[in-house]
Amino acid sequence: MKLKFFQVPVCDSLAAENELNAFVAQHRIIHVDKHFVADAGNSFWSVCVTWLDSEGALTDSMGKRKQKIDYKEVLNETDFLIYARLRDLRKVIAEREGTPVYNIFTNEQLAAMVQQRMLTKSALLAVEGIGQTRVEKYGNDFLDCINANLQAPKSNEANINHP
Repeated sequence: MKLKFFQVPVCDSLAAENELNAFVAQHRIIHVDKHFVADAGNSFWSVCVTWLDSEGALTDSMGKRKQKIDYKEVLNETDFLIYARLRDLRKVIAEREGTPVYNIFTNEQLAAMVQQRMLTKSALLAVEGIGQTRVEKYGNDFLDCINANLQAPKSNEANINHP
């Protein structure tokens, strides 16, 4: 993850707004933090944008918008079933915590977990964008789900292993 900082002045903000909007349109944004800095005629919005580097970019090196990946086409049937169960688990956790699902793990990270048959916390740390905090907070739940579904991938779909 990377950070990018912007200052958007209160007066004559068009150029700064355009720069911020252009950046946001071309990157996979994880979080935006903004604060108003009051300084009479020099007041401005300070904006910090957290974004994913390269792998998470929404455009390729030629500036063309990347196509969304259809994991049903990319993964085999068993892997897609496990991937779908991981997405369901992620949704349950995100709703419980009141946070967007991508704050838990991205689709790309879930697919990597399934494709690489990750069964340990150290394996999760090898996935780009997954750090120690998320591994400690969510790792056991996701690893348990992967392990349970690798043992019985064709069991009842309603039997989603989640907390």
